[in-house]
Amino acid sequence: MLVKNQFNQLPEIVSRLALSGCEQAYRELFNLLYLPSKKFSFCILKSNEEAEEVAEDVMITLWKQRDSLPQINNIHVYALVIAKNLSLNILRKNSKNKTASIDDVDINFFFDSSSPEQIIIDNELKQRLERAIQSLPPKCQLVFKLAKENNLSYKEIAEVLSISVKTVDAHLVAATQKLALIFKAEFQIK
Repeated sequence: MLVKNQFNQLPEIVSRLALSGCEQAYRELFNLLYLPSKKFSFCILKSNEEAEEVAEDVMITLWKQRDSLPQINNIHVYALVIAKNLSLNILRKNSKNKTASIDDVDINFFFDSSSPEQIIIDNELKQRLERAIQSLPPKCQLVFKLAKENNLSYKEIAEVLSISVKTVDAHLVAATQKLALIFKAEFQIK
């Protein structure tokens, strides 16, 4: 799980990248944005290879647009929007149906087992949590993932998914309530 403070470095990195085309700045940008873009794309595409391609394409797009990146308020959100659009294009291309929407995507939530929080959670509890999250509606799962795994704010999630902040709030409230009910029943909490 990435810590939100890591993204505080983005404006300075983007500035160096735009001003000088600095390879080191691009490497730092890559290290911050590749994995979140890949994970987000994987949730939509359910293919590691396609998710890697999308993440690579996101990074290539950012490199090509390096001169205009300083005008973008939130590069992290911008990268996830690019990943979403590229992922939906792949779904559209692969399906007979020519329209693909984030609402039609079956979201798979997965955990990065390298974070300290995930190491602490034992396998049984992790499996229960995964099953509980999988029981959420797809859009609810995606909002929950962006909030909890990517540490995005409600506003940032709204921008990535092209929905209102109130809708983000509603999805997170619904997810929290449903997960609470599942765990109360699972662990017989009164």
